[in-house]
Amino acid sequence: MRDGARIAAAIEILDTLQTQHQPVKDAVRDWGKAHRFAGSGDRAWIGGLVLDALRHQASTTYAMGEGSPRALAIGTVGRIWDVEADAIDAMFEGDDHAPDALTAAERAGLARDISDAPLHIRGDVPEWLEASLVRAFGDAAAEEGSKLSSRAPVDLRVNEVKVDFDRAFKEVSSKLKAAENSPLVRSGIRIPQRDPRGKAAAAESIPAYGKGWVEVQDMGSQLAALASGARSGQQILDYCAGAGGKTLALAALLHNTGQVHAWDIDWRRLRAIWPRLKRADVRNVQVHDDSEDKALGEFVEKMDVVFCDAPCTGTGTWRRRPDAKWRLKPAALERRIKEQDLVLERGHRYVKPGGRLVYVTCSVLPEENGDRIDAFLAKTPGFKPIPVIEVLTATGGLAVDAESLLEPCVTDHGALQLSPGRTDTDGFYICVMERVGG
Repeated sequence: MRDGARIAAAIEILDTLQTQHQPVKDAVRDWGKAHRFAGSGDRAWIGGLVLDALRHQASTTYAMGEGSPRALAIGTVGRIWDVEADAIDAMFEGDDHAPDALTAAERAGLARDISDAPLHIRGDVPEWLEASLVRAFGDAAAEEGSKLSSRAPVDLRVNEVKVDFDRAFKEVSSKLKAAENSPLVRSGIRIPQRDPRGKAAAAESIPAYGKGWVEVQDMGSQLAALASGARSGQQILDYCAGAGGKTLALAALLHNTGQVHAWDIDWRRLRAIWPRLKRADVRNVQVHDDSEDKALGEFVEKMDVVFCDAPCTGTGTWRRRPDAKWRLKPAALERRIKEQDLVLERGHRYVKPGGRLVYVTCSVLPEENGDRIDAFLAKTPGFKPIPVIEVLTATGGLAVDAESLLEPCVTDHGALQLSPGRTDTDGFYICVMERVGG
């Protein structure tokens, strides 16, 4: 397909998203099924344009003067992909499947300066979250919002239960030439996304992944698992285990000793964990799929670490799920806050004296992060916060100079607020608390 036809296809998919409110991945997939002539490179290009259009929906709409599918697609190609207006028209010329030539208004929109636009426009965030982002990032709120609208790299965690890092890195870099050492985590590998029109690295297709040598996991998520301070022989409860990404990381930190107990209030989410455990050769995980009282009753005050990756709005993952950004409503935030309070209220019971409670979200909103810790500590005696950087440093798992990169992320209670702008990770919040007394 020529680029003009690809842009037309993106306009068609964006129109479907606006009229049918279909999940973006489903819409892109369905378009591909209905247009079998489109190759994998075409589909990646088109899907990338659709996702980038959603990432930058607010700023593009403002600049172009409208939010039609055509305006979003053309505005994204011009403003985000840095293709000049004449070059866009050249893409359209002589292609019967391409959109019509640019109008004068569209050319003006491609050149429009939006530096004086409201924060939510410059940052491409929902207007109702402006105040929350200012609380989180101060004067950098618009910049952080813009970074949350960028494309994310592909991060890998080396599974040192099966292979040493150097061997895994050599294997990965032989297939994915752009592979780099992580600046944050010693056992991490990063594949940057440099070309906005290029295909993302197909990490799941490389031999190292199939052999269980690496897992796809954002560096922020890897840091969160490392913040557990897990040591060989410990008993760890992964209280909101979900599909098991952090369960696998915790198990690897124990070097297949001790036990990681994986549980989730929605047992259906745990189904995905089984093939992952097998591929990673993990033998120290027990999966509990019964009700909480039946599954975890015997663990009250018995766990060295209780890891709570709490349900949240997912604002920290907007780079990967841009359509979710515009669907998020205040009622959803209120619901998540109640769930987070409940997770802390129930989860802390399993921490033994001297043990640790680790609270994690993939959110950048203070309402879900520091505010929840404030509320928990105010009504729960016997827990004290520990500086997360100290915990991470003690593990020996940080990359060289990672501490200096993490210092700007320190917030109240010694917690860390990671973000694309600060650490080029998803927006993870990490707080560690120790149970004191008997």
